[in-house]
Amino acid sequence: MDPRTDQVTSALEEARAAARAVGIDVDTGPLQVDDDRPKVSYAFELEGDFDAPDAAAMEEALEEIPGVRARIVVPADAPATAWITAPDTLDPDDLAEIIGVFGVRATLTDSSLRRRIMRPDPVERTRPAVRARRLPWKYRRHLEDEERNLERARRSGFLGNPEDRVRLVENAQPKDLLFTARDLLTPTRLIVCLILAVPIMLMSYIHELQIDGWQWLTLVLALPVVTWGAWPFHRAMVGGARRGLTALDAASSVAIIAATVWSIVMLLFTPAGQAGWQSTPHWFAFQQQRIVDGELFLDVACGMTVLLLAGRLITMRTRVSLLEEMDARRPDPQHIVHLAPKTRAPGTPARDELRIPLQEVNVGDDIIVQAGEIIPVDGTVVGGSCTVHRGLISTGEREKEQVKVNSYVYAGSRNLDGRIKVRVVHTGHRTRSAAIHRWVTDANIQQHQSTLLSTRTAAMLIPAALGLAALDFLLWVLIAGNFNAAFATALAVLASVAPVALALSPALAIRHGIEAAARNGILFRDGATVRRAEMIDTVIFNRVGTLAENDMHVESVTAAHGENPELVLRVAGALALESDHPVSRALVKAAREARDTGAGGEDVPHWIEVSHAEDDGQGSFRGLVDLPLRARDGTVTVTQVEAVLWRPRTMSDLHGRLAAAVVSGGTPIVVRWKGKDRGVISLHDNVKADAEEAVEQLEQQGIETVMLSRDTYPVARRYADRIGISQVLAGIAPGRKPHTVRSVHTQGATVGMVGDVSVLSSLRVADVGILMGDSDTSDDVDHLTHSGHPDVDIIVLRRDVSAIPQLIAQSRRVCRIIDTNIVFAWTYNGVALAASVAGVLHPMAATVLMLGSSLFIEARSNSVRSFRRAVAP
Repeated sequence: MDPRTDQVTSALEEARAAARAVGIDVDTGPLQVDDDRPKVSYAFELEGDFDAPDAAAMEEALEEIPGVRARIVVPADAPATAWITAPDTLDPDDLAEIIGVFGVRATLTDSSLRRRIMRPDPVERTRPAVRARRLPWKYRRHLEDEERNLERARRSGFLGNPEDRVRLVENAQPKDLLFTARDLLTPTRLIVCLILAVPIMLMSYIHELQIDGWQWLTLVLALPVVTWGAWPFHRAMVGGARRGLTALDAASSVAIIAATVWSIVMLLFTPAGQAGWQSTPHWFAFQQQRIVDGELFLDVACGMTVLLLAGRLITMRTRVSLLEEMDARRPDPQHIVHLAPKTRAPGTPARDELRIPLQEVNVGDDIIVQAGEIIPVDGTVVGGSCTVHRGLISTGEREKEQVKVNSYVYAGSRNLDGRIKVRVVHTGHRTRSAAIHRWVTDANIQQHQSTLLSTRTAAMLIPAALGLAALDFLLWVLIAGNFNAAFATALAVLASVAPVALALSPALAIRHGIEAAARNGILFRDGATVRRAEMIDTVIFNRVGTLAENDMHVESVTAAHGENPELVLRVAGALALESDHPVSRALVKAAREARDTGAGGEDVPHWIEVSHAEDDGQGSFRGLVDLPLRARDGTVTVTQVEAVLWRPRTMSDLHGRLAAAVVSGGTPIVVRWKGKDRGVISLHDNVKADAEEAVEQLEQQGIETVMLSRDTYPVARRYADRIGISQVLAGIAPGRKPHTVRSVHTQGATVGMVGDVSVLSSLRVADVGILMGDSDTSDDVDHLTHSGHPDVDIIVLRRDVSAIPQLIAQSRRVCRIIDTNIVFAWTYNGVALAASVAGVLHPMAATVLMLGSSLFIEARSNSVRSFRRAVAP
C-alpha cells in the first residue's frame, strides 16, 4: 500500500478517535437513511371513545414514515396497545401525534417512558449525537430530576403500578371486532354522496326520467359514491381481513361492491346497456326480470352508502362523553394563574401578585380566581366570596352555591361572580375531578369484559350472513332459475343484517349508565358491577356514617355510685383522643368543652396523661392513665391505672343504674378503670333527613333492609324503627362485621353493603360494596382506584341516603334496556334474514330496516343518560 495512503488513513483514524474522546458520535451521522439507523421499540396505550380502533388505518399511517414498523393489538377485554419500532432519531411524540389524528390518544407505557428518559445514548435529528457521559451537568441533573419525579408520581398512584396494567394481548382472536374509522365519516362525504345519489334514485324509480342512456349516466354518478363515498366501509373490511378480524360493516361493504359489479356486468353483457332500456322496480324477488333482460342495482349500492354514512354520523353526533366534557374543563398546566403574596411582616412593603404557570403551584399556595374563571385546584377559600357552579359532577347539592371564607371548592367549578382567594389543598392529578376522571376511565375500560358475549356474537354474525347470502343465491338459482331474483335476495340478506345493533346493545347502555350515574355523584367500578347491583335483594346499612349525621354529641353521663361524672367524661376523652371515629370525636369534643368551662372543679385534673394507648379492633380503647385517687385517710395521690373504654353488646353486661343507662336511648359508651365500671356516656346522633324516605323506596323496590350496629338491641331497634328498617343486627363488634355480612350472604341473599371507610373490610366481602361518603372523599376515590385494593364496587360522593335506591334503580334500568336491546336485535336479525331469503324484502328496504334497528337501539341506550332521582316502585 502507498505510504501516503497509510498516512491519510492514520490521520483519519486519529481524528475519529479525538472526536469520540470529546463525545461526538462520528460512526452514524444524522443524514443517514432511517432504515439504517439503530431502532428503538415503543409501546403506546391507546385510549378513545371506541370499542376497537381502526388498527389497519393507523398502521398504514405510521408505516409511511421510513423505518417505522407498527403493530396494533386490539383485544376485546383490555385497552388497545400499539407496538412500534422506529429509528432512534424519531421523537415518539411525533408518533403519538399521528395516532391522535384518528381521534385516539396514545400514551407511552411506564416501561417505554422509563427507557426513553434513561437512554444512555440520546440522539437528535439535526446534529451529531452526544454521548451521555459528555452531557452538560445541568442536563444530567435534569434527567435525574425527571426520573425522581416519575418514581414519585408512580408511588402516589398517578401512573399506577405495572401489575395493574397487565394487557391480555394473547386473547386477540377472530372474535374481536373492527369498527369503521370515525374520522373518515365526515359530513362532506355524506353531502357529496347525497348529491350524487339523489338523481340516481329518481332515475331508477321514475320512468319519465329514464332518458336514452340514463343507465350509463347513473353508473358515472354511482362510481364516486360506491368507491370514495363507501371507502370507510371498504377500508374497514380490508383491514379486518388482513388482521383476521371481523369488520362490523363488512356485510354492507360486500353488498355495495357486489351490487356495483353486478350492475356493470349487466350494462356490458345484457340489453340493460342499450339505449331505450327502462327499469321497473319490483318489491318481491319473484317479480324480477330474467337475467337476459338485465337488472341494475346501482340504486341499492348508492342508497346503502348514503344511509350508512347518515346513520353513523347521527350516532357520532349524539354520543356526548363525560370524559370529553371533563377534558374540556381540565385546566392547562401552562395556564397562568395569579399567585397571591403571603402575609407580609409589619413595616415591609407590599408585594404584587405573581403570575406563574399552574404546574408550578404548590400545596399551601394562595391563588386568585377571578369572575368567569374555572377553579384549577381543590382548596379552601381564605378570602372573598362568590357564586360557583359545581361543574359536571353533582353531589346532591345545588348546582350554584355561594361560597365564602372556609368554604371548600373543587377543580372544574366555575366562578360566576366575585373574586376569591383559594388556598391550595390538591393540585393536578390529586384533585377530585382528576380522581373521578381516572375512575370513569377505568370503568369504561373494564366494561368491555361485560360486553364480550355480544361482541363475539356480532363477530360471528357477519361470516354467517355471508354464508347465508351465498347459499340463498344458489338455492334461488337452482329452484327458480332466476339469477336476478337470486342476486336480489342475496343482496337483501347482506343489507338487512345488523351486527352493529347487536354489538352496541350492551356497550352503549352500560357506558351511558355509568357516566349518567357519575354525573350524579355515583361511581360504578365497571359494567359487571352494574349487573350485580341490579340483582341486590338485601341492603345492609352500617348505622354510623350512612344513616346518621356526622354531628354526634354527648347526651348524658351516668356515673356509678360515688363516682364523679366529670372525671368519667375526661377519662373517656383522653382514651379516645387518637381515634377519628365519630364516637371518639364526640367524646373528645365534650371533654374539651367541659375542661374549658372548668366543670368538676379542682377534683378533676385539667389534663389526663395517657400512655400505652391501644385499640383492640373490637371497638374498645385501653391505656394507662394518670388519675388522682383519694386514700382512706383523705390524701390524694396521682396514680397510673389501667382504663378501658368499651361498648356493651347486651344488657347483661352491666347492672344497676348503669344497665338502665345502656338502654335509655342513645349510643352507650362504658368507662372502666381499676377493673370497675365507673360510668356510662350516652351519645346521640340525628337521623339524616332523607333516610326514612330512602328506606321506604328500597322496600318498595322489593329489597329487604338491614341495619348493622354495635349498640345493644333495644337501642338499635328503636333507632331502626324511626326510619322503617326491617331487620336489625345489633351488638356486632367491628371485627365481627365482615363475618356477619358473610352469614347473610350464605342464606342466599345478594347483599349490598353500605358503609363508610371504617367498615372497608365488610364492603370487601359483600356482593356489592358501596362506600357511602360525601363530596370530600377525593382521596378515597384516588386511593381505591389505583392502590390495587379494590375494596368497594361503588363510591357515592353524596351525603344523602337517597343515592342508594337511585343507584339500584339505575342499575335495573340499564340492565333492562340491555336485555331488551339484545332480544330486539336477535329478533330483528332473524325476521329480516327470513324475509330476505323468502324474497319479500327489497334490498333498499332491508338497508332502511338495518339502519333503523341500529338507531332504535342507540336511542334506547341514550335514554339511560337521563338519571332519575325520583325512584319508581
